[in-house]
Amino acid sequence: MIRIQEQPFDIGDELKSLRGGNHAIGGTVVFAGSVRDLSDGQSVSAMTLEHYPGMTEKALEEIEQEAMRRWPLEASLIIHRVGRMEPGEDIVLVITASPHREAAFEACHFLIDWLKTRAPFWKLEENAQGSAWVEAKASDDEAASRWAR
Repeated sequence: MIRIQEQPFDIGDELKSLRGGNHAIGGTVVFAGSVRDLSDGQSVSAMTLEHYPGMTEKALEEIEQEAMRRWPLEASLIIHRVGRMEPGEDIVLVITASPHREAAFEACHFLIDWLKTRAPFWKLEENAQGSAWVEAKASDDEAASRWAR
C-alpha cells in the first residue's frame, strides 16, 4: 500500500492496521525517517518536500511491486509525506511483513534504499542563511546499487 500525504501519521496505528490479524506474518520491520536539525554540518530549521502527483505514486508502486517480486511479503506499506516539516517530524514510514524476519528486513532495507534514489521527491532545506535544494548523494546511490540485478 502506498500513501503520499501532508498530514502526520501514527506509526503504531499504521503497524496495527497493516498486520490486521494476519497470523501468517512472523516478522515485521518498521523504518521511520525523520527531519534532522543538521544536514552536512548546517543547521536545518525546516524541510519542504515537493512531488508530481500521479508520477510519484506510480514510481512508489513500481518500487513496492519490485519488493513483492523479490521477497515473500504478506504486506507492505510506504507512507511518504510532502509539504513543509520541521526537525523531529516523521517524513517517511516503510513497514514490511513476511512469514520470516529475514525477508522483512531485506525488503524494508531495499525499499528505503530505492525510495532515496528512485522516488521523484524534491527536498528544500531552510536554515538561517536561506534555503537550498538538496542534491543527490553518492552514498545513497552506492547503497541502492547493492540491489541491482
